[in-house]
Amino acid sequence: MLAALGVVVVGGSVVAVQQLDQSEVLVRERCSATVGANTFELTPTQAGNAALISGVAVNRGLPARAASIAIATAIQESRLENIDYGDDAGPDSRGLFQQRPSQGWGTQEQIMTPLYATGAFYDALVEVPDYESLPITEAAQTVQRSAFPQAYADHEPEGRAFASALTGNSPAALDCTLREPTGTGDALAVSIAADEVFGPLGGAADGTRLTMDVTGTLGWAAAQWAVANASALHITTVSYSGLEWARADGGWTSTTTEPGTLTIAVAGATP
Repeated sequence: MLAALGVVVVGGSVVAVQQLDQSEVLVRERCSATVGANTFELTPTQAGNAALISGVAVNRGLPARAASIAIATAIQESRLENIDYGDDAGPDSRGLFQQRPSQGWGTQEQIMTPLYATGAFYDALVEVPDYESLPITEAAQTVQRSAFPQAYADHEPEGRAFASALTGNSPAALDCTLREPTGTGDALAVSIAADEVFGPLGGAADGTRLTMDVTGTLGWAAAQWAVANASALHITTVSYSGLEWARADGGWTSTTTEPGTLTIAVAGATP
């Protein structure tokens, strides 16, 4: 939409000013997970990282509890951001989980790669006996060896909510409120990004639209991964299992979909 012109009085003089479109000014971009009566919010960047963490758990066949632990840990360690500086634990702490090369987590380049860092976290977590039944503080601390182990429990509710949505266990539980896309999307790039997280999903991309044959919790995990990454990947709509998320409106509404087919449209797609 074109920007509108308005007038203000400055020192007794009338001055023309440009007023931005309302969507450019008032929209605070955010992603929310609603499970039961509770709703939690993250920024789009944080939500994209949470979706990666959950997607890797799905790809590895791990339970949603593993994703809950990992997300809560990353919230505490890095605010779910891929930070390239150390925390109080030491100057070589890096990445989503503030892992340290000096503790054998890998090189700085590796732990600054979210996919690698997440895999390394899960590699350690699954070695913790009965981690699924442990309090999150104990499970996370066994992996992280933090100076502030009790802090992990503070983030268990939002970790559980986002993990439930992003592993597909809570359908249509993730929503993102976003501005209009500023660039043109690429369905093939969306397919490649999804395959990196979930493993090959067999998507068919035509440049502006991606379709994938997925079912059940995997389908909902991939659908809500797409919503979480809508800002970064210029995604405009996500349709699955009789529901559609539309960037312009937010929320999930009823629509007609093919059974077992996930459809993702990116900016530039025709209706």
